[in-house]
Amino acid sequence: MQDSLSPAYVLHSRPYRDSSALVDLLTLHHGLQRVVWRGARGQRRKLAPQPFMPLLVGMVGRSDLKTLTQAEVAGGFAQLQGQVLFSGLYLNELLVRLLRTGDAQPLLFAAYQGALEQLAQGDRVEPILRRFEWQLLAILGYGFSLTEDANGQPVGAQQRYVWHASDGLLPIHDPLLADAGLSGAALLAMAADDWSATTTLRVAKQLMRQALGVHLGDRPLVSRQLFARQPSPRKGDEQ
Repeated sequence: MQDSLSPAYVLHSRPYRDSSALVDLLTLHHGLQRVVWRGARGQRRKLAPQPFMPLLVGMVGRSDLKTLTQAEVAGGFAQLQGQVLFSGLYLNELLVRLLRTGDAQPLLFAAYQGALEQLAQGDRVEPILRRFEWQLLAILGYGFSLTEDANGQPVGAQQRYVWHASDGLLPIHDPLLADAGLSGAALLAMAADDWSATTTLRVAKQLMRQALGVHLGDRPLVSRQLFARQPSPRKGDEQ
């Protein structure tokens, strides 16, 4: 029996058998789903799986691998290009790597949709990525406080911190390390969703790399490798 149609986005697709594709979908009602999209690559295909296109999909199956029964476009979309395209693929790869199949995350779906809209509108790339990374960690239960340290004390704007996966933020008291670690002012700006300062973006990138790396493991992200092969991005637009 088929469920009602669910809003969805294609996260990843690869060829399967003669003309089909194995497709990872982010759906509103069913979370991450892997489906067989029959006829996805055939000459008679009605619709091909394309990243970033809003869809309505139906699927059947009891296992983790479902069969797509229906897919239709659910609105217009702007095709991402260049470095913005690789940034969108980076978001997709994070979701494929970190989400559990069948775990519905409506807040995350909304955050992803919002990030795509901002990328398509030409907003500054790095704040979009850092905000989404932080939302992803928080929604999946991997978040931590940016306003209190591991000792329960308020984060100080003039204090420097280090981050540990098991504890969170720890203040640096060694005067020889006064210039090391993470700026408290930048951490507070992150908590306030204020990405106007270059220092905040730099600290956020360092912190998100550490925090995401704990859950991503040692296997490198393909999207980061693709991004690194491109000409130098504008300042503030790198992953």
